[in-house]
Amino acid sequence: MGQASTQDKSWQDKSWESADGLTLHYRDYAGRDDRPPILCIPGLTRNARDFEPLADAFAGEWRVIVVDLRGRGESDYSKDPQTYKPSTYVEDIVRLLEEAGLEKIVAVGTSLGGIVSMLMALQHPDRFAGVMLNDIGPDVEEAGLDRIRDYVGQGGSYPTWMHAARALQETNDDVYPAYEMRDWLRFAKRMMVVGNSGRISFDYDMKIAEPFLAPPPAPVDMWPLFKAMSGMPVLTLRGELSDILAPETLSKMQAEMPAMEAVTVPGVGHAPTLEEPEAQQAIAQLLGQIA
Repeated sequence: MGQASTQDKSWQDKSWESADGLTLHYRDYAGRDDRPPILCIPGLTRNARDFEPLADAFAGEWRVIVVDLRGRGESDYSKDPQTYKPSTYVEDIVRLLEEAGLEKIVAVGTSLGGIVSMLMALQHPDRFAGVMLNDIGPDVEEAGLDRIRDYVGQGGSYPTWMHAARALQETNDDVYPAYEMRDWLRFAKRMMVVGNSGRISFDYDMKIAEPFLAPPPAPVDMWPLFKAMSGMPVLTLRGELSDILAPETLSKMQAEMPAMEAVTVPGVGHAPTLEEPEAQQAIAQLLGQIA
């Protein structure tokens, strides 16, 4: 595995434009051009910094592209909060592939990013060389959704990184029970940013909560999205303590797609950070099927 430390900013900041005129940001880590790039899609409230562990491990041997979805990180916020939905994210990412001239990708999606990957696989299966779903499946546990509903869009700011880290520890201690304060500080710096006021706040548009909190008009069956990935290399990671992806759902996924690799990452909840040795070994095995 090639090492590409993010400490020396080994990526290039690049952008593309959405159909509705937003400037969207991505990190582009250089890698071999004889392999499809790894394209990473973050979770609901997360951004490109989430995938620094994956880039540290695999960039160089693989080109790694990490997007900031609209309303997150360095991407523009949308004037219409109703565009904060998976179908729009798929449209945005397809435009990126077209602008960047990428025929095929290895999609790595955490949580919401995995739902976006599955939907994209249904609509554009020819774009995929493989998929990794990080702690997400076709059935999502209500307990986990309730937990996310409790915090998404709530805002809040902190005077120092230590205050921010302690706040995250209070709300996420059961997700990463082995974390020490240095881990919570690193976690905070991935999730938050120093604002114009000098205070530290979450790095996303609080309005992403509006469509998420609105109940869907009808139940959504995501199993057809999952089944659309049949025939390509697929890996699903599950955090051992996850309240989003149940063990029963993972077992059903394996029954529906016997060729899928399934790995449970011990000692973490939703979602694995991809710095865990078990996660990196599983990703390396997936990439070994593609290289």
